[in-house]
Amino acid sequence: MYWIRIVFLLLTLPLLSQPTIEKNQASKKEMLLLSKQASQYLRDYKYDSSLTKARLVLHYAFNINDYVLVAKSYNTIAENYEELNEIKKAIFYYKKGLIYATKTANDTIKYWLYNNLGNVYCFEKKEFDKGIFYYQKSLGLSEKKADLKQVYRTKLNLAWAYFDNNEFQKGKTYLNFVNKNQEFDNQPNLVILNMLNGIYYNYLSDFKKAESCFLKALALGKSASNKSDYSCAIEEYSQFLFKKGDYKNAYTNLNLYHKVKHEIDDAVKLNKANIAGINIEIDEYKRKIDEIESENDFQSQVLVKTKTISVLLIISLIILLLLIYSLYRNYNFKKAINFELVNKNQELVLAKEKAEVASKLKSQFVSTITHELRTPLYGVIGITNMIVDEHKELTDSPHLKSLKFSAKYLLALVNDVLQINKIEENRIVLEKMTFNVGDEIDLIQNSLSFLAKKHNNTIDVIIDPNIPEYLIGDKLRFSQIIINLVSNALKFTHDGEVTIQADLVDVKDKLYFIEFSIKDTGVGIAEENQDKIFEKFVQVSRKEIDYQGTGLGLSIVKQLLQLFNSAIYLKSELGKGTTFNFTIAFENDIVKTNSLINNIKVDMSSGQFFKILVVDDNTINLLITRKTIEKFNYKCSTATSGKEALEMLDSETFDVVLMDINMPGMNGFETTRLIREREIKTAIIALTAFDKEEVTEEAISAGFDDIISKPFDSKQLFKTINEVVLLKESVLM
Repeated sequence: MYWIRIVFLLLTLPLLSQPTIEKNQASKKEMLLLSKQASQYLRDYKYDSSLTKARLVLHYAFNINDYVLVAKSYNTIAENYEELNEIKKAIFYYKKGLIYATKTANDTIKYWLYNNLGNVYCFEKKEFDKGIFYYQKSLGLSEKKADLKQVYRTKLNLAWAYFDNNEFQKGKTYLNFVNKNQEFDNQPNLVILNMLNGIYYNYLSDFKKAESCFLKALALGKSASNKSDYSCAIEEYSQFLFKKGDYKNAYTNLNLYHKVKHEIDDAVKLNKANIAGINIEIDEYKRKIDEIESENDFQSQVLVKTKTISVLLIISLIILLLLIYSLYRNYNFKKAINFELVNKNQELVLAKEKAEVASKLKSQFVSTITHELRTPLYGVIGITNMIVDEHKELTDSPHLKSLKFSAKYLLALVNDVLQINKIEENRIVLEKMTFNVGDEIDLIQNSLSFLAKKHNNTIDVIIDPNIPEYLIGDKLRFSQIIINLVSNALKFTHDGEVTIQADLVDVKDKLYFIEFSIKDTGVGIAEENQDKIFEKFVQVSRKEIDYQGTGLGLSIVKQLLQLFNSAIYLKSELGKGTTFNFTIAFENDIVKTNSLINNIKVDMSSGQFFKILVVDDNTINLLITRKTIEKFNYKCSTATSGKEALEMLDSETFDVVLMDINMPGMNGFETTRLIREREIKTAIIALTAFDKEEVTEEAISAGFDDIISKPFDSKQLFKTINEVVLLKESVLM
C-alpha cells in the first residue's frame, strides 16, 4: 500500500503543483492574495493550509521568474517550520529565500529574511554571534530605506537577544531607542517591550518598576492573539518573582506559563499531525527528483570535465615539449654565462668593499682636514681682530683687510666642503622653526649689501602680501639657499640689479607653496654650461674676469632643495642675465607657531662677572680666546693640558670651563669625564675645531654642557656662556 501511495503521489503532485490560473496580470494579483492568505494561516496556527498556499505561490513564481515572490514564499515556508520547531528546515528555507532575494532590488524581503534568521539563531539555536550578525544586516537595510517601523522591530529584537545573553549594557542602547519610538509599535510588540523593560529593571534590582512593566505586559498579552509573546512574558514574570522572593505568586505564574505553553503546543501538534504524512511524501519525492537531477548533473559535469581534461592534456603536452626544448637551449646558454657571472659577482663584492672603505676614508679625511684647517684659521682671524682692536690706526689697512678676507674665504671653502659631505652622507635633518620670510630675506639683503656695493649693484626684494606672517620650516637651510643664489648673482653682475621675489602659488591644508625667484642682469650662462653649474667644483664664464668662488655653492643649493622635496630651475641668456626658480612648501599653523615661539631660548645675558678657565694645547688659540674673554671684562685663567686643568680645578673654583677636545696626552673627552668623576659641577663647554654634529653624542656622554665650533662669533660665545652658567645654577639650587 505504501508504494502505491508513493506512485500515486509522484503522478499527482506535478498536477497539484501546476497553478490553474493563466499567466497574466489578474493571476499575479491572485497569487499575491494567496501569499497573504498563507501568512494569515500561519498566524492562525493552520500550518498545513499555510504550506499548501505557499507551495502554489512558489510554483507560480518560478514559472514567471518572479524572484521577489519566490523569496516571500520561501520565507513563509521557513516560518511554518520554525513554528513547528523544525529548525534545520526553517534555516534551510530562510537561506534559500535569501539566495533569490539577493537577485532583486527589494530590500523589504531581504530585511524579513535577515530578521527571521536572527530570531532562529538567537532564540532557537542560541548562537548569538550568528543571530546578531543577521540582525545587523537587517538593521542596515531598514536604515537604508529609512523605514522606522522595521528599524524599531529589529532593535527590539536586538535588545531581547542581548538581554537573553546577559549582555544588558549592549541591549540597553537598543531598548532606549524602542522606548522613545513607541508610536511605531503594535500590541504584540508592546507586550515584548514592556517585558524587556521589566527584565532590565529586574537586572537593576528596581523591583517596583520591574513589576509594573511585567504586569502591563501580561495585561496586553492576555487579550492578544499571539499567545507566544504572552507565554514569554509570564515566564519572565515568574523568574522575577522568584528573584524577588515572592515564591507563591512565582509558582502561580509558572503554572499559568505551562498552561498557556501547553495550549500552544497542542495547537502545533494538532496541525503538525495533519501535515506529517504530506511532509514525508514531499520529502521522498524531492529526494527522488534530487537524485535524478544530481545524477544528470554529475554525468554532465563528468562529460564536460572529460573534454576539458583532454584539451588540457594536449595543451600540457605541447607546453611540456616546448619547455623541454627551451630548457635544453637555456641550459647551454646559462652554463656558458654562469662562470662569467660568478666572476663578475666576486668582482662586484670586492668593488663594493673598496667603495665602502673609500667612503669611510673620505669622511675621515674631510673631518680631519676641516679640523686641521679650522684650527689655524681660528688663529688667523682671531689675531687679525686683535690687531684691529689694539691698533685702531690699522683699521683701514688694505693689507689687513686682504688677510681677513683671505681667511674668511678659506673658511667658507672649508664649510662648503663639510656641508657637501654631510648632505651626501644623509646627516642633515631639516628642523622645524618658526620664522618670517620677509624678515629672513631682509637680513640676507643687508648682510650682502657690501658685496652689492663692490660691483655697484642694487638688491630689490618683492614679497607677496598673501604669504602668512609666520611659517614653520628649516629657516637656516632656507637662508643658506637664498644667500648662495644671491651672492652668486652679485658676483656675476656689474652695475646691475638682483631681484629676490617670493610669491604664494598654492595652499593645501596647512602647507603654503611659495615660489622664490632670484633674478639678475649679469653676464648670463651659455646654454651648453647650464647643466654643468650644479656639479661640484664647476665654474664657468671666467673669460674676462676672475670670479672668486669655491664652485660648491650651486651644488649645495641643489642638494638642500632636495631635502625640501623641491628642485631648482634656471633661465639664462648670455649678456642678459639669469633667473633661478624653486618652490618650497612651508607649514602655517598658529598653535604650533606659538608653541615654537614659547620654546625659543632668549638671551639670558645678565651682565654677571664670571671666572673662566680655558684649556687648549695650542698657544695661539689660547691667547686669542683669553684676549676675547678679557675684552668683555671676565677673569680668565688658562691651562695647556688636561692634567693641568684638573690640578687647577682641585685648588680653585671657576664658573665655566672652555675645553678644547683635540689635545695630546689626555684629550678633552677624557679630561671632562675625570672632572665629572670628581663630582665637580662646574659648567663645561667644548670649544673645538671639529664640526658640532661629529662630536655631540660623545660630548654629552662625557659630561659637556654645550659645544661651540671654532672659529666662533664672540657674541655667540658669551650668550652661550651665560645660558649654560645660569641654567647650571638653576639646577643646583
